[in-house]
Amino acid sequence: MNYNLNKLTAGEEKRSTYVALKNLLHLIADERKTLYLAVVVILINSTLLLMGPLIIGHTIDTYIRVGQYQGVLYFSAILLGIYLIGMITGYFQTKLMGGVGQRMLFTLRNSVFNKLQELPVSFFYQNKAGDLISRVNNDTDKLNQFFSQSLMQFIGSIATMTGAGVFLLLIHFKLGLAALAPALLIFIFTRLISPWVKKKNAVNLKSVGGMSAEIQESLNNFKVIIAFNRRDYFRRRFDEANQENYKTAIGAGIANNTFMPVYGLFSSMAQLLVLVFGIYLIAEGHFTIGLLISFLSYITSFYNPLRQLAALWANFQVAMAGWDRISQILSLESDLSIMANTNAEPGAPLLEFRNVHFSYSPEQEVLHAISFRLEKGKRYALVGPTGGGKTTTASLIARLYTASKGSILLDGKDIRSYPAEELTQKIGFILQEPFLFTGTVRDNILYGNPAYKNYSDLQLEEVIRGAHLGELLAIFESGLETKVLSGSDTISLGQKQLIAFMRAVLRKPELLILDEATANVDTVTEKLLTKILKELPGETTQVIIAHRLNTIQNADEIYFVNSGEFTRAGSLDHAMEMLLKGKRNS
Repeated sequence: MNYNLNKLTAGEEKRSTYVALKNLLHLIADERKTLYLAVVVILINSTLLLMGPLIIGHTIDTYIRVGQYQGVLYFSAILLGIYLIGMITGYFQTKLMGGVGQRMLFTLRNSVFNKLQELPVSFFYQNKAGDLISRVNNDTDKLNQFFSQSLMQFIGSIATMTGAGVFLLLIHFKLGLAALAPALLIFIFTRLISPWVKKKNAVNLKSVGGMSAEIQESLNNFKVIIAFNRRDYFRRRFDEANQENYKTAIGAGIANNTFMPVYGLFSSMAQLLVLVFGIYLIAEGHFTIGLLISFLSYITSFYNPLRQLAALWANFQVAMAGWDRISQILSLESDLSIMANTNAEPGAPLLEFRNVHFSYSPEQEVLHAISFRLEKGKRYALVGPTGGGKTTTASLIARLYTASKGSILLDGKDIRSYPAEELTQKIGFILQEPFLFTGTVRDNILYGNPAYKNYSDLQLEEVIRGAHLGELLAIFESGLETKVLSGSDTISLGQKQLIAFMRAVLRKPELLILDEATANVDTVTEKLLTKILKELPGETTQVIIAHRLNTIQNADEIYFVNSGEFTRAGSLDHAMEMLLKGKRNS
């Protein structure tokens, strides 16, 4: 299955803003009541502010022109009360929408992170971690900024514009039509240019994710860069990513700032039309100075929010571009779904591959029609040249991937029918490059193993000694409390493998897979690990992947894996002969 987020179908690229917004509102459905309340407060605020120009015009025509200043003071007090109430409603709308934005950010990040937890390993091979981090952090924050800041202004501006437009038409219909005519041109312009603006912002967000991915990849491999003295390579790669981000940022900036001057031009045209037409009406005796002043105020109340909408609409396009990138993740479905439980076949082996095919992409198949059986309590070895398919086979056994064709049975049942919790309890997997979490040795060996969660250090040490792992724990200076920092060199790679070894053995799996598990330890420790493996319960099946043949000399059965095909090797000498021949043919 294709999980590459950078290769979109035409349908995904052309998804409408309406559909995107509808899906986003569905995700934050719990906030509807708060949104409705915020809208009511915004409408009250806009209505109060729209009363001002009408009161001012009435005061000019009724009181100022005839010199009745008592009435001026009276209506000035009314205006002050209106503006004070408007200030209070403005505070509440800011508070309400700020809360919505933060809760939406929390919900979005949780949703994206939980979705990432559901996706298979192949998804993470097809997408760079830096880009995913950018989607979780940067793109969700774009949405938060829009909802907590811009949306409130967006709705308020529309309400103010609508109210101002109504007042313009009510005061004088023909003059109102003249005032609103440029708004139609603005609407047409916005409709035409919005897709281009959204596309420019989407490209910019993608380049931000690409730069984040480049920085993370370079920092993760910085020791290699230093060792080969290739800082120039690091600088060149970063410069390319930075230049690309600079170009897309300039393009997005130009697109986002296109609205403002155009909206300003049409606003000035409207004011000019009203002024010329209004003076003509006054000269004809069909209009008053007070109404013209009110009219000009409503023109300002209509077109100023429209100019604000120019900036807000650009923010909206940025938010929608960010949402598109987020929703790409949320819409993915794992190909590791759990199928209906099936009845176990009687007399079945522990594990069986039946005509299994596998490919990472449709263009190239990695494993071809693999069939073999693993019996309980036996030790199996997989040998073969690099790239032959050994680790891929182990990953299929642990169901990190799903077979493209054929079936894999565990205890006589399709491996796809097992829940993840039960499968990880049955199968232990020690990777060649183990991953540890920041914490202590204790935290890492108990990761995903609730059986010993509430044990004290003394009780846990007793369990470790009972599993013949005491000598491994003694290698660590502070025992269970030895500090572990993810991605650092506080402990060696060999020590990390020992922690992964203890973590897997303490789970008491029925099937234990060791993928070059002793590749980074010294000879003495390797002999110790070999001894521990011999002392595992008799019913534990072991699958050992190794290049060093001394680690598989006690295997009950050896399979030679090369070019995606399995061959039973028989003796160790035969395996060595096949390995040498396979390397020459590779």
